[in-house]
Amino acid sequence: MAVKKRNKTAYKGVFYITSTHPTTGVNEKIFYIRYYKNGKSIEEKAGRQHQDRMTPAKANRLRVLRIEGRVDSNEERREKIRAEREKMNTSRLWETFYDAKQENKSIKDDRNRWRAYLLKDFGRKIPEEISTTDIDKLRRKLQDRGLAPGTVKQGLVLLKRILNFGAKRGLCQPVNQAKLHFEMPKVNNIKTEDLTPRQLSSLMEAIETSSNKPAANMMLMALYTGMRKGEIFKLRWNDINFNRGFITLKDPKGGTDQRIPLNNLTRSILEDLPQKDSEYIFPGRDNGPTKEMRIPFRRICDNAGLAKDFRPMHGLRHVFASTLASSGQVDMYTLQKLLTHKTPSMVQRYAHLRDDAMMKASEVVGDMYQKMQKCGGQKR
Repeated sequence: MAVKKRNKTAYKGVFYITSTHPTTGVNEKIFYIRYYKNGKSIEEKAGRQHQDRMTPAKANRLRVLRIEGRVDSNEERREKIRAEREKMNTSRLWETFYDAKQENKSIKDDRNRWRAYLLKDFGRKIPEEISTTDIDKLRRKLQDRGLAPGTVKQGLVLLKRILNFGAKRGLCQPVNQAKLHFEMPKVNNIKTEDLTPRQLSSLMEAIETSSNKPAANMMLMALYTGMRKGEIFKLRWNDINFNRGFITLKDPKGGTDQRIPLNNLTRSILEDLPQKDSEYIFPGRDNGPTKEMRIPFRRICDNAGLAKDFRPMHGLRHVFASTLASSGQVDMYTLQKLLTHKTPSMVQRYAHLRDDAMMKASEVVGDMYQKMQKCGGQKR
């Protein structure tokens, strides 16, 4: 390839070559500047005659600014652009966080929260640029959308977890608590759903008449065992020991496999189910585990006339626990084990039901003594 002729201009260190524009086909001058900076000879393009409206005088002014360091050289500008692109923004930090947390059961929920609550406002931000004002704006924005306090808190907590993760991995600066404050909304998670005898009767009737038998049987399983929705969805036939009368919950919420009793009501449901070509008791698509049954569950609850805020499967788990606690026949430790909670604190919400049952039981003695006293008085 022939070397194009360099043409001098009236300005020192400014020259041009003549070239054909690749798009228009018009011949034009391309101006270059040559100078020394920090002892290094630099030669770079200043611009095109027509496309950039470059002239020898403009090229000379650019050369002077570059020599004085008031304008970056082309290489310096390219380096800054590269550095900016490689800078760890919050989106890249999230991607690293997501890849590292694949074993977490909640990572899919985190991904949904990231996309719904954080990506738009924080994706392009550099972690060090995030301020308390940004956090406050996010909290107000989510609250203005009508999200529940618990949901707002989950979004804020996720952002904080991402930043802390980045700091521990050396991907960004540690969160400065003095400059970056996460004010969390107040959340009352102690929601114990229960059903009156009439509501429970209506629900049982709606379950019995439901055309969606898998959904109906899942709801009965939750009511009879207190199992979580996810545990029922992924329950396999080999998790059921019909001979010894136990159900094994593999990889439950607490992380450690648990065993719960197979009571007669649950046994009856399972024995009546047809065993299809799947290892799962309630198979979904492609004979894998069921992923979602929200609409059928909701329809059954609506047919029973239950409140819209009653959570079908989680609510039935509460009904199971409340029924046992109020019976007066089950202590809190046993209830904790049946619900597969790690600590007793999670079953304390049912303690008052147990106390009420004990109070009623103690009154039985008083009633008996009163009857005995009345009988004794009549004999005298």
